[in-house]
Amino acid sequence: MNALTISGTILAALGLLAFAIPVFTTRETTDVARIGDVKLQTTENRYFVIPTAVSGGALLLGIILIGAGAYRRR
Repeated sequence: MNALTISGTILAALGLLAFAIPVFTTRETTDVARIGDVKLQTTENRYFVIPTAVSGGALLLGIILIGAGAYRRR
């Protein structure tokens, strides 16, 4: 397999994954105050949405790169 086929496969897999899971969250915990052994912490959740057009574009570009890699091998 050449580099075009490998990168196309990875990009297509990421596009399919983005279609399957379009929203993901991250969680960050920070220390607000600290007095001796007592800590006051806060947790912030962030939500990220992957647009459908980006998912479809990644999938389409991955398929095109796989095809280009197969065509170039001939």
